[in-house]
Amino acid sequence: MRSSGILMPITALPSPCGVGTLGADARAFLDFLSEAGQRCWQILPIGPTGYGDSPYQSCSSFAGNPYLIDLEELRAAGLLLRKEYENLNWGNDPARVDYALLYEHRLSVLRRAVTRLWAEDHPLLPALRQFCAEEAWWLEDYALFMALKGRFQGASWSCWPAALKKREQEAMKEAQDELSDELRFWRGVQFLFSVQWRRLRDEAAKRSISLIGDLPIYAAEDSADVWADPGQFQMDETLHPIAVAGCPPDGFSATGQLWGNPLFDWTKMKQDGYRWWIRRIAFQFRFYDVLRIDHFRGFDSYYAIPAGANTAERGSWQPGPGIDFFRTLEQALGKRPIIAEDLGFLTPSVHQLLADTGYPGMKVLEFAFDSRDGGGRSYQPHNYPRNCVAYVGTHDNDTALGWLQNAAPGDVALAREYLHTDPQEGEGWSMMRAIWSSAAKLTVVQMQDLLELGSEGRINTPSVLGGNWQWRALPGFDSPALAARLRRYMELYERVNIIKK
Repeated sequence: MRSSGILMPITALPSPCGVGTLGADARAFLDFLSEAGQRCWQILPIGPTGYGDSPYQSCSSFAGNPYLIDLEELRAAGLLLRKEYENLNWGNDPARVDYALLYEHRLSVLRRAVTRLWAEDHPLLPALRQFCAEEAWWLEDYALFMALKGRFQGASWSCWPAALKKREQEAMKEAQDELSDELRFWRGVQFLFSVQWRRLRDEAAKRSISLIGDLPIYAAEDSADVWADPGQFQMDETLHPIAVAGCPPDGFSATGQLWGNPLFDWTKMKQDGYRWWIRRIAFQFRFYDVLRIDHFRGFDSYYAIPAGANTAERGSWQPGPGIDFFRTLEQALGKRPIIAEDLGFLTPSVHQLLADTGYPGMKVLEFAFDSRDGGGRSYQPHNYPRNCVAYVGTHDNDTALGWLQNAAPGDVALAREYLHTDPQEGEGWSMMRAIWSSAAKLTVVQMQDLLELGSEGRINTPSVLGGNWQWRALPGFDSPALAARLRRYMELYERVNIIKK
């Protein structure tokens, strides 16, 4: 059966205290999804945000974002007093996340909660100790990484003293002893995140809602992942990247995209059976029902930019691991529901790799008409195969109405002619209807398009630093009227079972 879902970052929920969380508003959104006939909730990566507040530049592939921990639920568990967080300044604009204020206040509030959590008489203490023991294989590196970043005022690990940078045994033991309180704090934060996430996932399952996660292909250079296991990456003898990731120049950026992530050493990874990757993906399926892997084409060939370059213009394409990686992954984990983000510069070999894996790729309606992208007819709904996931736009694109306002006039005219957009219906709804009526087995629309927002609702503009990842919905966005309207479209296009009264 065909189905549909909504792309909605957790941070964009209208929870109290400055940012969306895993608490009551997340559960209310699950109710909205169910009432609206949706079967999937797609979110952005849930790791701690890093450079530029981007969820795609996280300091860990395994840790959860402390900002997503709901403070009201901590109060209900006896870990906080309302006065300890309610009157803090979380920002004056409920439609935007103020990350500077979150950075200033959130961790100090969580410190109070974690201190109480470690008390000998707290009922959660046995579960906390069990969590720390079971997750030690990643948690200890992450906790020490964060504690050391605190000691060195946030400096990248590449700037730490050589003994810590190289993880020499004596220096590591000394740091663990000196920073024991900080280690307990960071372990406690991850335990609280885990408890709240499990509760949310259970609530989603009760409503038959699948959670679609998003896995960045690359790890951030300043991360516990790279610090703990630099041999998995293309690093020189001084532990600096030899080359970094990005995308070549295209119609959207004349100088390309310089992401700056260290590249994988695929030869070494193959020698140990892709151990690092298998652990990473297996861990993701503890959180999600379906996993979208970002930048799928990087497994066929990846764009390598010399370290130190100021733009992505001087990069070159290098061979990736290809189908051998995915066969090894399936042997280790079995068949898993994976969505391949197969966007960008695609070659016949990328198309073949997608076909060989059997994963559904992505179709983005805006690309069907945007002359900057050149996607053309393969992105027009009448050409969608069943085995794909169709979008009007993703978090990296403008909203539907924003695209109609800002794209080239000729592109917009072609879109309106093809889609037969109807101002009375709402042109954004006409664009969504086009993918809902397609053969795609799964469609996902952005919440901002359902709310008929323009570019003010855009989540991210690639290659632009600042102003991204901030959009939030206002209270009441998930109204019964909107749910009823959306459900009717699902019934029309057979993306939900029709309940006969």
